[in-house]
Amino acid sequence: MAVDSTAVLLGVLAVALAWPVPLLLARAKWPPAAPGLALALWQSIALAGGISMIGSLLLAGLEPFGYDLSSRIAGAAATLFSGPLPAGVSLLHTFFLSAAVLLTAHLVLNLALTSVRSRRQRHRHMELLRLLSSPLPDEPATRIIDHPAPAAYCLPGARSVTVLSEGMIELLTPEQLDAVIAHERAHLRQKHHLLLDAFRSWKRALPWFPIATRAQDAVALLVEMLADDTARRTSGDAVLADAIRIVDATGSAGAALGAPKDPRTPEQRRSALVAREERLTSGHRTVGPGLRLLVVVAAALLVIVPPVLVLTS
Repeated sequence: MAVDSTAVLLGVLAVALAWPVPLLLARAKWPPAAPGLALALWQSIALAGGISMIGSLLLAGLEPFGYDLSSRIAGAAATLFSGPLPAGVSLLHTFFLSAAVLLTAHLVLNLALTSVRSRRQRHRHMELLRLLSSPLPDEPATRIIDHPAPAAYCLPGARSVTVLSEGMIELLTPEQLDAVIAHERAHLRQKHHLLLDAFRSWKRALPWFPIATRAQDAVALLVEMLADDTARRTSGDAVLADAIRIVDATGSAGAALGAPKDPRTPEQRRSALVAREERLTSGHRTVGPGLRLLVVVAAALLVIVPPVLVLTS
């Protein structure tokens, strides 16, 4: 059977964005110097990969139904309700078309279910906090949990809160505690939970893709670094690095009663703390203008090219 050249091109792009490209980005040295730029590139890769994969299957399946996308969709819809199948339609075309529909539904449903599940978990957690915590004096948006393990996290919602444990308050100086609170509030203002939900959904939808796990881990670390960049503007690098070092030394970060479950292993959590501390103590690194421009152009092309190829085929 003849295969649409655009479908082949999109298929090659989908394979590249599913394995070698994310692997290279995960191993790159520059993302810690520009976490916001790296996050934009990760989102572009995920979006372009999904569109390329679905678009390749869709165009391959619709190939016998017309000469452009609109006529192919119209022809396939007419065949579905009235028949008969046009000449040249094979079992392989049916497979490609079915795979495109099922993959789209699978990804969309996983994203919706992940979003709903996260929202429900946050709601239940908020109800638990009302029973197990008390507001910080003069800071009603900051709640205190009576637990000796040092922990700090944020809980987004209609009334977002920052949660600290008694162990964290006793462990850190007021300046270090302010840096931690600024870090957590940056997560809330920048809506990092939405980004994490999207990549968590990707991993759940495609658990057999090792790169999905790698992408989720990379994005989780980058949002922490992005929040660090907000906190360091007021607290300074040394204060924030000291707070991270002290929490790392306890070996129990995030262990407070009621804290949201962290999918990372203790080794991964400690590795992330070490990476953040080293980034703050090794001096402020920047990304050169040439590399920055290259990344911006690459991210823009990834967002634009696959949809254009699908719509204009």
